[in-house]
Amino acid sequence: MAELRVTPPDLSVKQSGPASYFPSIEKHYGRPIQEWLELAAVQLDTKKHGEVVTWLKEQHGLGHGHANAIVGYAKANRTS
Repeated sequence: MAELRVTPPDLSVKQSGPASYFPSIEKHYGRPIQEWLELAAVQLDTKKHGEVVTWLKEQHGLGHGHANAIVGYAKANRTS
C-alpha cells in the first residue's frame, strides 16, 4: 500500500469544518474520501487551491462546496 499523503479523517466521530462534508461526498460521488484527498494532494504539488477546486469540478464533476472542502482539508492535513 502506498504511503498516504493526507492524514485520514476519523469519520467514526462527528466532524466539523470541511470534514463535515465527507460522508455526503462519499455517498454522492461513490468513492472513499481518502481517494479524493489523495487526488487533491497530488494536484496541490503544482497548483494553487483554486486551481485544484476547478480541476475537481471540471474533471470529476464535483460541486464547488464539495471540491473546496476536499482541497481545504488536504492542504491542512498533508503528510508530505
